[in-house]
Amino acid sequence: MAGAAHCSLQVKRLLLDPKFEGYKLSLEPLACYPLGLDAAVAEVKLRDDQYTLDHMRAFGMYNYLHLDSWYQDNVYYVDQFGRVMNLSVTLDTALQKPREVFRLPTDLTACDNRLCASIHFSSSTWVTLSDGTGRLFLIKSGKRGNSASEKWEIVFNEELGSPFIIVHSVSFVKSDIHSVAVLLLRVEKDELDTKGSGFHITLEWVTIAEISKEGDHRYEIFKRRILQGKSVPHYAAIEPSGDGLMIVSYKPFKFIKDEDSNLEEENDDAKATNEKKDPLYYWQQTEDDVTITVHIPQDIAKDDIKVRFSPDSICVILKDQPPLMEGKLYSSVDHESCTWIIRENKSLEISLTKKNEGSRWPELIIGDTRGEFIMDSAQCSEIAESLMHLTSEVMNPNPEKENPPCNAQELEECDAFLEDSASLCRFDGDTLKVTHVINLGSNQYLFSVVVDPREMPCFCLRHDVDALLWQPHSDQPENMWEHISTFNALGYVQASKQDKKFMACAPDYSYAALCECLRRVFIYRQPTPLSTVLYNRKEGRQVGQVAKQLVTTLEASDPILGFQATSERLFVLTTKTLFLIKVNSGN
Repeated sequence: MAGAAHCSLQVKRLLLDPKFEGYKLSLEPLACYPLGLDAAVAEVKLRDDQYTLDHMRAFGMYNYLHLDSWYQDNVYYVDQFGRVMNLSVTLDTALQKPREVFRLPTDLTACDNRLCASIHFSSSTWVTLSDGTGRLFLIKSGKRGNSASEKWEIVFNEELGSPFIIVHSVSFVKSDIHSVAVLLLRVEKDELDTKGSGFHITLEWVTIAEISKEGDHRYEIFKRRILQGKSVPHYAAIEPSGDGLMIVSYKPFKFIKDEDSNLEEENDDAKATNEKKDPLYYWQQTEDDVTITVHIPQDIAKDDIKVRFSPDSICVILKDQPPLMEGKLYSSVDHESCTWIIRENKSLEISLTKKNEGSRWPELIIGDTRGEFIMDSAQCSEIAESLMHLTSEVMNPNPEKENPPCNAQELEECDAFLEDSASLCRFDGDTLKVTHVINLGSNQYLFSVVVDPREMPCFCLRHDVDALLWQPHSDQPENMWEHISTFNALGYVQASKQDKKFMACAPDYSYAALCECLRRVFIYRQPTPLSTVLYNRKEGRQVGQVAKQLVTTLEASDPILGFQATSERLFVLTTKTLFLIKVNSGN
């Protein structure tokens, strides 16, 4: 991950509630509407050779219910006859039976090593579909949720190797060419892995584009790229523009290239190690500005130098040659105040004025590793001083301290994480390299949710006891991951639920919910103002708002196979029944 910008998630303090007092169990009844299915859900149980934790995460815990975020309260599932069934809800008291919108052309029972069928809604009119046998369908659906305009028509249908499930897909137009990018996940046998599980994970990033030949319009595979890792990703999504990919995983992923390019890469690496070049430029920074020093050849005069500044980029050209330095700056600058001069020692000195004063830049130009940062002694002393309180020459120097630091013996069982070193990486689609990386440390991944279907899915992480929702913005380098909502104490609460299977939240953040493997569903509402007066007896003060926890037990003995949340309802799918739980009343 050399050259990747190491970033951090910026928590919005205004979205945290340090005085949150916990959830109060509410006995208010929730309306629950069971809907019997004509045919059972096409559940595929794990085979004897699918015995690893990764198989369980990818396929054993698969969510068989698919929410169409482009249309309100619209869900889909595939039944045992290979029919894609849809339920579109407008009125809970007048529910229609799920209707068939598409039938898979292949006989699902004929394939022994198949996986579960998977669906992803790329846009309001495009759908990607897999039958679980290794075949990918691209479907033009028309406007969904309306039987009059909805007609699923196959425009691409191809065998892509071993069985896979669809993780994510996007539809986009570039240079007047419509494309659909789709991400496929496989768990494959790894003969070289003798010490681990014997399997590796592959993510195949396939781009299908519309090709016009002599008036004939058809869709063909434009590009196939493969990433490989050693753990099933918690989160993997393609950027809306199709230019990049974001992955949250315990173990890192990397692109796998063919043998020729691997040899070239090895040769390049060997050359790089043999010829350790001097840095192209040196740079320093204060709280207010950045200074760049570039050594220039003796024959270069002032008129041969062109330096262009913009609010977020820089370009340096010497004597009509290719740009010496060019790229996007780590943060914005006041480009009208930026200057450059030539020093007596034949060096070019460029001064940039930071727009956000006080912020420290971890790099100058994003992804450019040709420069070297020089830290002055005052900055070194300042950093050392700020870390002084974390170190001591004496073991436990103050054991009688009133608030001693937390130790491992004080942690409860639900505070222990199976994985404590997950990372979030952003890959560039052209260079196939990591451009940004965040070490999530103990910020346990909880779930993902689509808040706006035109944006990337959000992901929810545990921060201390809370659960924080993050919205990726691939087109905003300075705000690439935005903290948009907080579910108070949910990180702690969910950890105590030993039998939890799925988690979700409403797209309007009004509640979060989780379900167990069987029957029980827990709902956690955001704090709301009270209509009556309530006092905290311990502190003798009036409580202004309260957060409610609700519990619903489904009248079903079958395991829960699917779980989706909308702003008004929860949809819960079992083998033979689809339950609708009315959580919020509509406006």
